[in-house]
Amino acid sequence: MSSAAEEAEEFFESFYPRLAGWCRKLVDSDSVAHEIASESFTRLWSRWTTVREPAPYLFSIAANLVKDHWRRQEREKATVRQLEVVTVDHAPAADHGTDIRALVEALPGRLRVPVLLHYYADLSVNDIAVALHRRPGTIKSDLHAARQHLRASLRGLHETTV
Repeated sequence: MSSAAEEAEEFFESFYPRLAGWCRKLVDSDSVAHEIASESFTRLWSRWTTVREPAPYLFSIAANLVKDHWRRQEREKATVRQLEVVTVDHAPAADHGTDIRALVEALPGRLRVPVLLHYYADLSVNDIAVALHRRPGTIKSDLHAARQHLRASLRGLHETTV
């Protein structure tokens, strides 16, 4: 009779290539497929002794992770599209070619992410706080600091109202 660790190792060796290949077909990226497969096995191991049918459970975990990946990609694409719309289609007449997207991208990451989520993905301050594991007051402060930073970047290029 083999131990649970030996059974888990045998299961991993027989299912990892199959799972990673399945994920690869769905996400069209080797590295993302391996990340999803690895995370799926990690989650399975945490319940290894209580799962009766590990293969279906493993694939359901992977399917959920693939769906999360697709959602994340769609949000990223939507944010980029909104950035393009704002910087290309709706740039103010006084812009004179200032690339707002470049200014937002130049923000420090701590400020840039809340700006993208709030102004381009239309998330509320509370939703951003939950997503970034910060307090709502911190998000408000970060948005304020980002606006000040952008205002300073635009000052000299355009007349701004304070």
